[in-house]
Amino acid sequence: MTEVPIDVTPSVEIPADEIPEGVPGESRIVETNGVRLHVVEAGPEDGKLLVLLHGFPEFWYGWHETLTPLVNAGYRVVVPDQRGYNLSAKPPRVRDYRMDELARDVVGLIDAYDRETAAVAGHDWGAAVGWWLALHHADRLSELVAVNVPHPTVFERTLRTSWDQRLKSWYVLAFQLPALPEAVARAGNWRIATRALRDSSLPGTFDEEDFRRYRRAWGRDGAFESMVNWYRAIVRDRPTPSRTRVEVPTLVIWGARDRFLRKPMATESVGHCADGRLLTLSEATHWVIHEEPHRVADAIADHADPFPPGARE
Repeated sequence: MTEVPIDVTPSVEIPADEIPEGVPGESRIVETNGVRLHVVEAGPEDGKLLVLLHGFPEFWYGWHETLTPLVNAGYRVVVPDQRGYNLSAKPPRVRDYRMDELARDVVGLIDAYDRETAAVAGHDWGAAVGWWLALHHADRLSELVAVNVPHPTVFERTLRTSWDQRLKSWYVLAFQLPALPEAVARAGNWRIATRALRDSSLPGTFDEEDFRRYRRAWGRDGAFESMVNWYRAIVRDRPTPSRTRVEVPTLVIWGARDRFLRKPMATESVGHCADGRLLTLSEATHWVIHEEPHRVADAIADHADPFPPGARE
């Protein structure tokens, strides 16, 4: 029997400026899979459900520039702070961040919105969760969009065979150390963390307001430790998907100038999909949802039709 973690997180106060002016949406706390997640929801309540999953070291805000075009396209958009991040619950154990639990959080969100299925788009770690959902909960996904993280089988094989990718992923091993990654990241008002975002993205991608919001999210009690626990859990658990072929219609979006992940993994990932397509953005980096938010939103809408047959009547 699956052990469901108990959410011992106290009630959180949602800042009045959590959602920037001009960005559509409202904050809400949703209970799912034994934890409470903060979500930003926007768009018509009867619109097709679209769940956007952020990566590390972000939070829901990573998708904020895509919200207006996606809402205008007709989606009911739900963007959670995934467990451990920002205003969501932060279970204390490393094993609470195993991939199966992260995926069940999203299944619970779909249930909470009283839907049978949802389109899911994920970036970075959010894409990893999306792939896992497509492989283990395919009946709950209508479409998948994976942004700059490959299919888990492709990633595992590449790590085994490519020294280049191992070197690019050095930080994963560094995150296995207890306490030190959190202390180093926090030093100098999060100097290393903000520099890493700035140096690995196109000039001007992140401004001071972005960094103010990220520092606030990282600095919440227990947040950065929980965020790093995602990496600790994946190394300790070494999850292997029960199947490799993805039957859910899948779009892979890839910023070709990603410093962290080898570009060939994008094409290889599509090869594991029964119905897969690849969109490569040649000038974008790993942070493509910040650099090309409207192109990403348009690609999502093109792939996951917000008005499926019968909905236009």
